[in-house]
Parts: sequence; structure tokens; C-alpha cells
Amino acid sequence: MTTTLTLGGLLAALIILTANLHPWWTGNREIKQLASFGKGFAAAACAAACPGGILGWAHTHSGTVANATGGRASAAAAGTSSAASLTSGQLVGLGATGAVIAVLVVFLVGLSYKGAGRKDKRRILGGAFVGSVLLLTAGVAGALVWLPGALNAAGNGVVSAVQGAGIL
Repeated sequence: MTTTLTLGGLLAALIILTANLHPWWTGNREIKQLASFGKGFAAAACAAACPGGILGWAHTHSGTVANATGGRASAAAAGTSSAASLTSGQLVGLGATGAVIAVLVVFLVGLSYKGAGRKDKRRILGGAFVGSVLLLTAGVAGALVWLPGALNAAGNGVVSAVQGAGIL
């Protein structure tokens, strides 16, 4: 089950996205400045492909946090209600072999988080939050509709290699 994102939830994600893109835009625009944010976004995309488990649960509940936070921010800043829902979307089709790759990607981002400095930790978390929230929408989920198939293909390749298929 996917949480429906509201305009308030979108606002929360866009505020965090803007906070991460602004230093890059006003700086020298080196792509490495976005690497930590991108790692978090990639982990969130892999979690969004998971139909259940802790990763799927975290993804579906990110919308609840975003909706509440963004709704309060919208009411406080603009005095308007932001409870209108957006069109929902989700990534479907992840298989068992793709799940291995999805979990591995999230694990690697977790290791990166552990070794990161304070600013990069915040950027990784920001990327994960923004990615998870935006992947609740039809537009972003539709743009990444290829991801479960790619994870499945990578997982199938790993399983084939481990089992020795095609080596001899």
C-alpha cells in the first residue's frame, strides 16, 4: 500500500531539495557536490522498488512524515491548507534477485553514511527523504519505471556468475 502524497508533502520534499541544490547552483557547480544527495536518492529509489519489508515500509511511511511536516509549514508560512492529494505512483515488479541488489545498494549507502562527515550525512539523509517522497508520485515513479527491471537483471547476472553459468 502506498501513502498518498499531499501538496504539503511535496512542499517538504521541495524545501529539502532546494536546500541541497542551492549551494551547488550558487557555487562552482561541480557534480561531486551532489554526490552525497544522489547516494541517498539512489538508496530511496531501491527501497521504493521493494514491495514490503523494512525498506518498503520506510518508503511508504516517508509520505506520512512529509505530509505532516509540509502541511504545518504551509499553514504557518502561507496560511493555506495543503491537504490536496497528488496522483500516486509506485515501482512494481521487483523479483527476488533484484531484491538482493536493492538491499546491497541500500547497505552500501549506509556504509557511505557511516563514514561521511556531518554535512554529507545530512545530504545523504536529505536525498533519501526527497527520493522516497517524490517516488510516491506518478511522475517520478513513472520516470523510474525501468528500475525494478534493471535491479532484477543485475541480480540475475550476479546469481548466474555465482552459479558458474556461462563460465565454461
